[in-house]
Amino acid sequence: MMLSYRWQTDIGILQASVENDEVIELSFAHEKPLLEPVSDPLLKEVVKQLNAYSRGTLQQFELPLAPAGTAFQQEVWQALTTIPFGQVWSYRALAEAVGRPKGFRAVGQANGKNPIAIIIPCHRVIAADGTIGGYSGGLANKASLLKLEGVAL
Repeated sequence: MMLSYRWQTDIGILQASVENDEVIELSFAHEKPLLEPVSDPLLKEVVKQLNAYSRGTLQQFELPLAPAGTAFQQEVWQALTTIPFGQVWSYRALAEAVGRPKGFRAVGQANGKNPIAIIIPCHRVIAADGTIGGYSGGLANKASLLKLEGVAL
């Protein structure tokens, strides 16, 4: 059974969904946070780790993930998890990391379909010219995440 929770963090309102003891979605939310306390143990851990990240006290997540996507998307998302906190890669570097050096557009599309924002750090991918690029959670949120991680824009 899928369970979801929405809460306020220092970086905005987030919504997480879990199913079968794995995180399946995380995104910025536009609705108000829920007032009742979270009861599911995994959702509690997600909230705890994201709150610590948003305060700048956590750099690496330790959560079971199960993003739904194609084999190629899974490969791109796995590569994203290797980008260290506080560093950024270009779309081209990400394409090279998955063995498709000319596939930066396809990699960009897979990056944009990442269902588990922040934990799978698609915000750490920027354009080759150093500009911020796109972000499904909004450019202001991407900029604030990169600033939180100490990336100069």
